Amino acid sequence: METRDLFLSVSPSRAADLVIDALTVGSVSGRIVDQYTRSTGSREMVVLIMEKYFMRTSNRATLTMIADNFDGDGRTKVRLTGSGGGSGAFMKFDWGAGASFSGKAEEALAKHRV
Repeated sequence: METRDLFLSVSPSRAADLVIDALTVGSVSGRIVDQYTRSTGSREMVVLIMEKYFMRTSNRATLTMIADNFDGDGRTKVRLTGSGGGSGAFMKFDWGAGASFSGKAEEALAKHRV
């Protein structure tokens, strides 16, 4: 499992759009499993779950993104968690699949970090 926390200058919805674009286009070939958005006034929360098949692990890895602007300081807090790439009941080693998936999402958001 790989977890990364970031602060961004874009809205939670825009952060989700950037991640979706980066992980579904070209050779990355991720797919959206679920997306949930909740907003009230100027506050918003987005939960995004994506998955991708990794040949090196013969398994699917997932990426969960939680983004919100609840703090009211103009920033969006984003948590990216890559997981699920290991195979077998006891073998949880994923050969870097989770880190790779969350790393691609982090790259997509990099120019908006604060």
